[in-house]
Amino acid sequence: MTRLNRRQLLTAGALGAIALPATAAGSLAAQPSSTNFPANPVTPGADRAAASGWSVLSGQKVGVITNPTGILTNLRTIVDEMHESGAVDVVGVFGPEHGFRGTAQAGSSEGTHTDPRTGITVYDAYGATVTKLTSMFRTAGVETVVFDIQDVGARFYTYIWTMYTAMRAAVAVGARFVVLDRPNPVGGTARGPMMTTAYTSGVGAKEIVQAHGMTVGELARFFDAEFLPADAGGRLRDLTVVELKGWRRDVPFAATGLPWVMPSPNMPTPDTALVYPGTCLFEGTNLSEGRGTTRPFELLGAPFVDHRWAERVAARGLPGVGVREAYFTPTFSKHTGAVCGGIQLHVTDASDFDPIRTTVEMLVALKALYPDFAWRYDSYDPQRPYWVDKLTGSPRLRTQVDAGASADEVVGAWREELAAFDARRRQYLIYGGPAA
Repeated sequence: MTRLNRRQLLTAGALGAIALPATAAGSLAAQPSSTNFPANPVTPGADRAAASGWSVLSGQKVGVITNPTGILTNLRTIVDEMHESGAVDVVGVFGPEHGFRGTAQAGSSEGTHTDPRTGITVYDAYGATVTKLTSMFRTAGVETVVFDIQDVGARFYTYIWTMYTAMRAAVAVGARFVVLDRPNPVGGTARGPMMTTAYTSGVGAKEIVQAHGMTVGELARFFDAEFLPADAGGRLRDLTVVELKGWRRDVPFAATGLPWVMPSPNMPTPDTALVYPGTCLFEGTNLSEGRGTTRPFELLGAPFVDHRWAERVAARGLPGVGVREAYFTPTFSKHTGAVCGGIQLHVTDASDFDPIRTTVEMLVALKALYPDFAWRYDSYDPQRPYWVDKLTGSPRLRTQVDAGASADEVVGAWREELAAFDARRRQYLIYGGPAA
């Protein structure tokens, strides 16, 4: 995310019954290569709800938080399907950044308007506070809030904070909360450093690790029990997760049989999602993170970078990824129109690939090789001016890299906090691993 308001925190239960039978939580192993995937395709929560005639929403005034990723496997949006079925009383749609229909670019929204296709009021929820979203829910008469947006598994991909804000608002109005669950495209393994309270922001509103390793349904269960009592004065009166069918924690998105819809303009493919939990950290540097190219977050570089960076990183023999010397010219964002030398990452085995460890290796090499390497400095926030600190959750990674620490030392610094988070989240997990 490029600015603090990129997907600003829409800051927001009692844990209700799961809508459909749960799969036992099991292995937390990382994703396998695409040769190890179930024969049966994955069925999203939305399709399961539609197949039941939307019975989970019957008799309720429903407010839907969604974007273009909220589709059925027939490629039609859930809102159109709900409306045309006559089985769901949709009283409002709440559009996050980029909007409900996806017509807005980064940092903007579609505004409050009447949807020309359905006649339903679409409320501009981008950047809304809990108070504002609560007011929207009351104005629309919402009794049940539905959340259906494809997440990409990283703390700073802020649709999860849109969900959390909506959960807080649902507590305020006494509404039910229903999550139509979707796969985590980077799998079910938790990775990376913990957010610290002093560095919370719109790209990390609460204390979770950098790659949380949960679906949005699992996250909703975690948020409801761990954060809402203190932040909202209580839990949701009813939290229902309409679960995925056929998904395991080790299944990469490419193996699900599901269509990929861009959750945002710079998340064009599932390959992007695989690297993003790590390489988004380049937003906090003076290197291009590949915006303005057709491979954002896979292409990384700057005009001052030469072949040595790729050679040094490749020599590390990082598992599950190939490192290619690359040259590119961004058409917008950083270094527009300038030839950048750098790296393209090619994930070869998602089961072995660790995007955060890989990024740390890349940052350590940059610091050692190039005096022109620098961290992005935001003068608008003089108390916390380094964007990378907001992305990683504290100044620790930045100061370690600046001090010449090795990648092993940087990654080792968060080992205990990651283990503690992993243990804490287990009771909220729904889906199992290869044996489930």
